Amino acid sequence: MQSDNWDDLKFVLSVAETGSVSGAARVLGVNHATVLRRISAFEAAHGAEVFERSQQGYRLRVDRADVIEAAREAALALGRVSHLLRAGGEVAGDVLRLTSTDTFCTTVLAAGMGRISEVMAPHRICLMSSNAHLDMGRLQADVAVRPARALPPDMAGEVAAELGFGAYASDPEETRWLGLAGALARAAPAQWLAETVERDAIAACGDSFLALREMAAAGQGIAILPHLLARGRSDLQPVERGLPPMRIPVWVLCHRDLAGSPRMARFMSVVTEVVSAEACALAGP
Repeated sequence: MQSDNWDDLKFVLSVAETGSVSGAARVLGVNHATVLRRISAFEAAHGAEVFERSQQGYRLRVDRADVIEAAREAALALGRVSHLLRAGGEVAGDVLRLTSTDTFCTTVLAAGMGRISEVMAPHRICLMSSNAHLDMGRLQADVAVRPARALPPDMAGEVAAELGFGAYASDPEETRWLGLAGALARAAPAQWLAETVERDAIAACGDSFLALREMAAAGQGIAILPHLLARGRSDLQPVERGLPPMRIPVWVLCHRDLAGSPRMARFMSVVTEVVSAEACALAGP
């Protein structure tokens, strides 16, 4: 596959997987116009459309599903080549990508970027906030900090801390709840809500703990939040609503193909150090 065709195909694959041009732009770190241009270039080069255009956006044509499947296979193969090359040597000044949820990126990791950058110099660190799990198999990120009950099978890493959760509201008499949507719908608090709280009691929902915190502070309902986000907030109070003690392991991860790299070991070590230093605050009361 020619390099220009592969570059354009990455944009096609990202739109198909995220479901929108804007979603692909966020994942790839480019603007909306660049995604449109690269898709058009790919379709023009091959004389066939991959997507149907409408006012609702871009939708994958039914007869092009095999193109996307082939693109996934190519992406995984090329990603493995890149992994092995990166694991085998260092280039001074490389950009190393560290990804986590908005909770971690705006608190622990943002505060620890000075220490991480110091240890990893002359490499530059790019901190990427995403509640969705980036595809580390295609090197969208080098190291991830993720709360999860278990280590994903294609990852290597260790537990650096535990993330504790509690129920918070601006009014201790509040009875309405705030639900979790998007990537957070798979989180442990969302599972407890689904099993315990009647659907009619859910006043609204959000896909970000930061957004849910502000909604709760504005009196819109009870939010299950990481204790870390409620600490020091006079407009939020812990409420007793039957939520059991809830702590989730916080993993520092990399793709298993990179785990043997000295640079990756150093990167993961300093990130683990930064996260572990805040273990008490992350666990909460």
